[in-house]
Amino acid sequence: MAAPPVPADAAPPAPPPPRPAEESEAASEDRSNTESLDRLLPPVGTGRSPRKRTTSQCKSEPPLLRTSKRTIYTAGRPPWYNEHGTQSKEAFAIGLGGGSASGKTTVARMIIEALDVPWVVLLSMDSFYKVLTKQQQEQAAHNNFNFDHPDAFDFDLIISTLKKLKQGKSVKVPIYDFTTHSRKKDWKTLYGANVIIFEGIMAFADKTLLELLDMKIFVDTDSDIRLVRRLRRDISERGRDIEGVIKQYNKFVKPAFDQYIQPTMRLADIVVPRGSGNTVAIDLIVQHVHSQLEERKLRWDMAALASAHQCHPLPRTLSVLKSTPQVRGMHTIIRDKETSRDEFIFYSKRLMRLLIEHALSFLPFQDCVVQTPQGQDYAGKCYSGKQITGVSILRAGETMEPALRAVCKDVRIGTILIQTNQLTGEPELHYLRLPKDISDDHVILMDCTVSTGAAAMMAVRVLLDHDVPEDKIFLLSLLMAEMGVHSVAYAFPRVKIITTAVDKRVNDLFRIIPGIGNFGDRYFGTDAVPDGSDEEEVASTG
Repeated sequence: MAAPPVPADAAPPAPPPPRPAEESEAASEDRSNTESLDRLLPPVGTGRSPRKRTTSQCKSEPPLLRTSKRTIYTAGRPPWYNEHGTQSKEAFAIGLGGGSASGKTTVARMIIEALDVPWVVLLSMDSFYKVLTKQQQEQAAHNNFNFDHPDAFDFDLIISTLKKLKQGKSVKVPIYDFTTHSRKKDWKTLYGANVIIFEGIMAFADKTLLELLDMKIFVDTDSDIRLVRRLRRDISERGRDIEGVIKQYNKFVKPAFDQYIQPTMRLADIVVPRGSGNTVAIDLIVQHVHSQLEERKLRWDMAALASAHQCHPLPRTLSVLKSTPQVRGMHTIIRDKETSRDEFIFYSKRLMRLLIEHALSFLPFQDCVVQTPQGQDYAGKCYSGKQITGVSILRAGETMEPALRAVCKDVRIGTILIQTNQLTGEPELHYLRLPKDISDDHVILMDCTVSTGAAAMMAVRVLLDHDVPEDKIFLLSLLMAEMGVHSVAYAFPRVKIITTAVDKRVNDLFRIIPGIGNFGDRYFGTDAVPDGSDEEEVASTG
């Protein structure tokens, strides 16, 4: 039977033989860190007809997607913020320390699989080696640079990255090239998660870093096994000769383990003997993490959200398109249950175009002078921002993309999929694809109807986590309920809310009354589903 974990405060075991440290655990395994939340679902928007609507979870599908390069969890991420729009609970951070080739990454993967929870981030210390000077590069090329010393790591960047991840925000992580001993030009993007697993040989070497870890695990593997693993890895995967590997081991790896790594075993909450072979230890760790996650779980109270702002005046951040006879006439057509699908699409598109044109008037403009063909100066206005990006909340929000593209040349488009978990009633984030460097843009967030505001709030929270300033976010919707307007405005008072109409209330199923029906079904011609399982109005349009 596998030996159980050893509590860190138990009597210390007999000193093991000298052990190697590492330049890197496994660069190839670090690829499991997701660069974005792309690829979580099949492409949306292709093959529109005919298609059936989907619920938030499919019991016949596994909760994770394995590819040749990585494992991605596909279950939806529930809210990580409260009714104020601020984070309510930080992610649970696990630190995995141990010697080189002790199996830290393998143990981390086993924990992730056993946890079976959505949104787990595996962060490797290997990504955070410092940028080497030219002289240090030459030393590294001849195996004369000590990659196993604490000074080889950028702890300031590690700490700032881990702090942001714990807060649910997105981060950029360097990609280290172990062949050239340098950082690559491109950095990968990670997003905040329910659980963060941080692994590395120096995972416990910094006091500030230790304070960010909720659980500390030391993977203790026999030194002979670790040495064999390191030799195999460096020779077969990194093209190094056996003489250079042994030279580096004797000069840097073994002394560094004895001086810096082995002493950190006493800081661990749990010591796992024999690494990934100790399944009993991993099962106990998983049980503890599950109990911690249950204590931290946010309960999303839709009823409380509905009653929080009753009888309040509509917020100043709301702008409603003037209800001219033309606008009211188009609303009459699309609200009529007898309207054909073709007419519904035609007049919806007209309203979308008017809505987006109205929204663009709230962008910042500055004075500028141009010369007309007649050689005369014209004092006009020009957009003073950097760029405009549209983000649609799938699936109904994507119907607004053509109207945005028609009036904004070269606009970038991102997508977010949010659906309701039918068991908990919570909105869940399932899919995310945002353009790079979105933090500098004015973002037009599009959804065709907003009832409770649950999906809109989650989408805004995602944008804020990607460092988009709140006052640069414009929420556009053809139709909103007062409840949704108040919920978004209360949580995010600097977000501009723009719509063509606001209805007074929502019913017990959180559908807008008098409303427009299920916009996605009417637009795409998809099959309706029974009351109570309508994810579109509650989530992706709410």
